[in-house]
Amino acid sequence: MKSLEELYKRALDLKNKGMGDKEISTELHLSVNTVTWLLSKDFLKESKVQDVKIGWRTAGVYGSRISSISEIIADIIDEESQIGEYQVSSILGITINGIPFATMVSYLMDKELVVYRPHPSRKEGLFSSNFASVRGKNIVIIDDVASTGETLKRTIMDVKSEGGNVVLVVVLASKIHGDEIMGVRLRSIIRTSLIGSS
Repeated sequence: MKSLEELYKRALDLKNKGMGDKEISTELHLSVNTVTWLLSKDFLKESKVQDVKIGWRTAGVYGSRISSISEIIADIIDEESQIGEYQVSSILGITINGIPFATMVSYLMDKELVVYRPHPSRKEGLFSSNFASVRGKNIVIIDDVASTGETLKRTIMDVKSEGGNVVLVVVLASKIHGDEIMGVRLRSIIRTSLIGSS
């Protein structure tokens, strides 16, 4: 129970700082439903949560560790591009947590870097004008955790609407079922799944 109480306090603190449930879910690597469940204090009752929290702070505190994980991601991209027989033009990092990995992968693979920021209250996200554009390019999307897949779906749609072609999505950990999202191949270093029923 103590860890749930700590998670509740973190969620409440973020809520008090003005974050919405979607932003809190991204920050804590939980589904929006789990954040709503936590903030309603339903965890104090007998109900059981249907989510898995993913934390990768141990890897994130050192650039050398991010680099090591990025080498794995680059290897996965190479493998998939050979299987799919396509050339990768650019690596897209989703803010905030996908950017360090995308930056390192773009460096390791000598590819352009695209930075994308989902918008919590609008349908469309924003592509940073300080980095590469997606128009006419084969894009690999990188993020840290795929919780519900909604951020990845929005990113894929926005890349397509800007004239880009998403060829692959790579995440550190996936909580969603399946190897595709919106018809795009999804690869994860770690896949989580709940076993049994609540």
